[in-house]
Amino acid sequence: MTTDTLNVAEVSKTAKLSGWYVIWRAICFRPWLWLANLGAMTIHIMSYHVMPLAQRQFFNLLTHNGPARLDDVWTLVAFIFAGELVAIGGVFGLTLTNVPFFVHNLTQLRHNIMRHILRRPGANALPDSPGEAVSRFRGDVIEVPMFALWMNDLLGSVVYCVIAIAIMVRINASITLFAVLPLLIIGVIANLAAKRIEEYRRASRRASGIVSGFIGELFGAVQAVKVATAEQDVITHFHTLNEDRRVISLKDRLFNELLGSIFRNANSIGTGVILILAGQAMHTGTFTVGDFALFVYYLGFISECTTFFGLVVARYQQLGVSIDRMYRLMQDAPPEALIEPIDTYLDGRLPEVTYANECTHGPLQELTAKGLTFTFPGTENGVADVNLRIPRGSFTVITGRNGSGKTTLLRALLGLLPKDTGEIRWNEQLIDNPGEFFVPPHSAYTAQVPRLFSDPLRDNILMGMDRSDDDIHRALHAAVLEDDLGRLEDGLDTKVGPKGVKLSGGQIQRTAAARMFVREPELLVFDDLSSALDVETEHVLWERVFQREGITCLVVSHRKAALRQADQIIVMNDGRIDAAGSLPELLESCEEMQRLWHGELIPAEAGDE
Repeated sequence: MTTDTLNVAEVSKTAKLSGWYVIWRAICFRPWLWLANLGAMTIHIMSYHVMPLAQRQFFNLLTHNGPARLDDVWTLVAFIFAGELVAIGGVFGLTLTNVPFFVHNLTQLRHNIMRHILRRPGANALPDSPGEAVSRFRGDVIEVPMFALWMNDLLGSVVYCVIAIAIMVRINASITLFAVLPLLIIGVIANLAAKRIEEYRRASRRASGIVSGFIGELFGAVQAVKVATAEQDVITHFHTLNEDRRVISLKDRLFNELLGSIFRNANSIGTGVILILAGQAMHTGTFTVGDFALFVYYLGFISECTTFFGLVVARYQQLGVSIDRMYRLMQDAPPEALIEPIDTYLDGRLPEVTYANECTHGPLQELTAKGLTFTFPGTENGVADVNLRIPRGSFTVITGRNGSGKTTLLRALLGLLPKDTGEIRWNEQLIDNPGEFFVPPHSAYTAQVPRLFSDPLRDNILMGMDRSDDDIHRALHAAVLEDDLGRLEDGLDTKVGPKGVKLSGGQIQRTAAARMFVREPELLVFDDLSSALDVETEHVLWERVFQREGITCLVVSHRKAALRQADQIIVMNDGRIDAAGSLPELLESCEEMQRLWHGELIPAEAGDE
């Protein structure tokens, strides 16, 4: 797995922006929500001053020692009740702001990550496994809005502590100094530990990603594991990965708990200091029982604030790890891509989805490619110096032995692989960005292994488009799927299962074809569409395709039924066009085509003859 050998230094280079800048942009994305949250948090935390002040007055009243500004118990009760009302108001404000701020930012981050993943050349794999990519969408994106909200918690706590320390200093400056000093020392320790926190958290996240990635890959390879009777080996490897994660996670958790223990025990140290120093002050009458109660209460809160400060420092290191991981998923994205503002629709209204109905460069008359070249990075494999011409209404078949570059040529032509050199023209107009141009209504493409989702058949065909059932049935008829539809338990509403497991290979291919037909593109591009079809079904499918007026097809196939239908055949060999022409011409002049036709390079399919 790629994540097993992931280099930490290499990952850290992917982050283009500092954590603080990302947080600032998250705040600016929904500033009023953040400011309202800060106000609510400050009000809520300030209400905590009521209890220590009330305790001080109560004990001073009880002991008749020291000034008692609230001179009866009922006044104190009213004072505490008012404080609770303020606290409840603060909680209500937090409830109204926390979740919206959190969800808006999660939506922004996930949208931007997904957008740049989808902008990647379609034939390029993700830098890590799909399972680990899912873990980044789930876990890493949370760190940004979480830290922004933790800043409000910290700011409110700091304001509270400043007021608390000011009150304590006014009562007794020396006791305050010695009681708070251990807490300040703990804060220094937290900063010194920040680097170790980052290392442990990075290793923990990486180990968790490896386990998630393994699970994702295992789900897609269950049949292969069973065929190889490798269940026990897979389980053993899974246990090994989990054990590695357990050890790393234990170190991460143990280190954080150790720091937390130090922070929490600092409160006990401070309380001990107060007990030692307060005795003499009480004896002289400069320090009351009420003062002691107030100091202990405030010291507990200051200790919690110090602990929280340490957690925020640790969280900031974790935030940097998460930003690294998100940027790695967005390879080659510009620096601001992760935090680019978007429109979010979380109030019930949804944006209107529009689909282009007309080609920007007019209906297809001619598609040409000149000098088209693509080479897979780090290899000599690919296609080189490809020249082709596809006129309107033609049926062009690309054929060749396995590994000759047929699929690579299709993907380079459609922009699913970024071409190195060459030009592509639609009606003699240069196409600068084929990946964005070759979509409906210009063209539609079906890969060798079509992808279906665990949704109803209707949704797999429409993929969000607004089309009537009549339109769907016409597309199903063109794909020779109408008889199969009648045998499905719920017709168009039948859920096909993950990757279409409830359908046969041929039904999956024809569903993908129907998905193309319902969009009525100018150019249909099939990559070995009929490989899972019997000869009779394939023959009917091609007949129905050519009944569609003005349809133009570009097909990768070695099936004789397709080759016989072809207006022109392009023979690929070692990434280059070996020959092009009609079937009779190539069978007479092209040795490679002769060997393909007679099954010397590719075994003939049953019924091909």
